[in-house]
Amino acid sequence: MEADRIVYQTLLEAQEQGEPVALATVVSAQGSVPRHAGSKMLVRADGSIVGTVGGGMLESRVIAESLAALQDGKTRLCSYSLNDMEAGDAGVCGGTVQVFIEPAGLSPTVLVIGGGHVGKALAELAKWAGYRVVVSDDRPDLCTPDYLPGMDGYLVCAPGEIAQHMTISTQTYVAAVTRGLPVDISLIPALLETEAAYIGLIGSRRRWALTVQQLKAERGITDAQLARIHAPIGLELNAETPHEIAVSILGEIIMIRRGGDGQPMREVSTPQKVNG
Repeated sequence: MEADRIVYQTLLEAQEQGEPVALATVVSAQGSVPRHAGSKMLVRADGSIVGTVGGGMLESRVIAESLAALQDGKTRLCSYSLNDMEAGDAGVCGGTVQVFIEPAGLSPTVLVIGGGHVGKALAELAKWAGYRVVVSDDRPDLCTPDYLPGMDGYLVCAPGEIAQHMTISTQTYVAAVTRGLPVDISLIPALLETEAAYIGLIGSRRRWALTVQQLKAERGITDAQLARIHAPIGLELNAETPHEIAVSILGEIIMIRRGGDGQPMREVSTPQKVNG
């Protein structure tokens, strides 16, 4: 059917762009119901839809559950009885519908801002580790497949405009390996407006202290907002080379994602997994 084709096409485009969406499918329908089994609807993070599972209150409920699925990443099978006219139900003859809701496009993404030596090493390492990787830089020569092959996206734009060009969701881990204070002042407020799971900023403690001072004075950023920033970025490894620093940064990202605490395994009394 043409409607299903459009839903699937939009789903594919969303996955290619790293956009989180939820696919809702009617898996069973009995009685007087607006749509048959197999009807599909795609729900975006902003609540907009492609396709339909019936309209009215049913559709509103499915959209709400789909948005919840995008937040927790879990599938759900929801049952609805369409027999309440005052609530806006379309089926007044006691029809029932079951809808399977599946979040998609939630692959964890590492967004590397800055294509210098550390950014290049981090992007390559994150890709090797299985993450979806998007690189961004305002210098075109440092943000191309020729310079850094095999990435999932390349954004050539000003750092403060990144959130306008890609969806930064709860599955996005941002590593800002930028080249100085002026860049950070425009970048950090934009990132704080997103739902990023992790925001890390490279640089010394002195650089971060100066950044904090200016962000508070010039942008009105609060301490509560700044608490989201991991700065200086990474785990303490005494890392020196770009590749060592990349390991430090990705280690912190994995720790945040998996709920670790960064302790040496030999000091953990009950290891969760056996290495090797």
